[in-house]
Amino acid sequence: MTLIQNVKLNNELVSLLIEDNLIKQIAPTIAPTPEMTVIEGEENTILPGLIDVHVHFREPGLTYKETIKTGTKASARGGFTTVFAMPNVKPVIDNPESLQQMIELNQRDGVVKTQQYAAISSNLSALDNTDIEKMAQMGAIGFTNDGCGVQQANIMYEAMLKAKDVNKPIIAHVEDNSLTNQGVMNEGESSKKLGLPGISPLSESSQLARDLVLAHSTGVHYHVAHISTKESVELVRLAKQMGVNVTAEVSPHHLLLDDSMVESDNPMMKMNPPLRSKADRKALIAGLIEGTIDMIATDHAPHSQEEKQGSMTTAAFGIVGIETAFSLIYTKFVKSGLVDLATLVKWMSKNPAQAFYIQGGQLEIGKPADLTIMDLDSEYEIKAEDFLSKGTNTPFLGWQVFGQTKYTIVDGKIAYKG
Repeated sequence: MTLIQNVKLNNELVSLLIEDNLIKQIAPTIAPTPEMTVIEGEENTILPGLIDVHVHFREPGLTYKETIKTGTKASARGGFTTVFAMPNVKPVIDNPESLQQMIELNQRDGVVKTQQYAAISSNLSALDNTDIEKMAQMGAIGFTNDGCGVQQANIMYEAMLKAKDVNKPIIAHVEDNSLTNQGVMNEGESSKKLGLPGISPLSESSQLARDLVLAHSTGVHYHVAHISTKESVELVRLAKQMGVNVTAEVSPHHLLLDDSMVESDNPMMKMNPPLRSKADRKALIAGLIEGTIDMIATDHAPHSQEEKQGSMTTAAFGIVGIETAFSLIYTKFVKSGLVDLATLVKWMSKNPAQAFYIQGGQLEIGKPADLTIMDLDSEYEIKAEDFLSKGTNTPFLGWQVFGQTKYTIVDGKIAYKG
């Protein structure tokens, strides 16, 4: 048994008793006994464990960037107790054998719960569909070609039909390759000023419009990954009004940064989708607050230092985010008074759990003891040397934030202690 004492829950000091991986009791005080492991909360805030539905852990094949072990340790440091790993590793998780191996690896090396996506098509090629039925039976949480837009409508349509049959979601990286212009940042005034090739916002919204029509026809749960444009927000809003079973995520960097802040050829500002315009960023914030966008997901994408050096024209796309997401959004959204803490928990825990039908997102008696204890009052600086991820590729280094993880507890066991 584990006793967590002296923590704030809904602004009241309480203690929690954990037994058999479950929350057994929540009370103002609980007397410790000799057989209990006692965690002193020091009047910090206890929250449901955070859930990130979009991470890249790079294993197998790209372990110089990240591994399941380093990625899940970083997740725990960020306050996350459950993460969903993307299949675009080497080899791609596109068949039952590789999926089984990946699930076993996640369970063996992960210090947090790691759900596994499988690919929509072989090698992310969008030329055929994978064995969706078989991989759904084996435990794939959903199907995605993340990193690549599915270029052929018939392939996406067939995948939606199969996913609907097995009650699994399609997670879409929406990107029409014919409209990306081999760009490295958003197409706009900043790209022109810097002389860098720009990615048209239409590359996202045009393919999203196609997919929403297909999702309406098939009835599949269609989830939009890393939404980034105002047109995309409008399309999702309209689709929800039409009864499409659609959910959407937005990443912290698209909420906090825009292309007007790209003042030089800085590879740390290169991600896909790119940082969009100030108007896009405002639409994303509005869409999140009103509920058109359901959740925040990091799109944690670690790279080596060599891959993020030099020019944006040659550097890799991607930003790490699993260790900074909560603190950044807490500081800029909650500390500023824009939303309350309960809303942030809804975006980063409750809504992901409900949308993907997994346990989590609530601190209640009888529920799994997946939780995080946060110091919300002490300010600290985001520093690369503090990261547990192998990747430090982020423009947020040096930012002053609040919301530091003191403990992350998964199934009643300490996964991280700060």
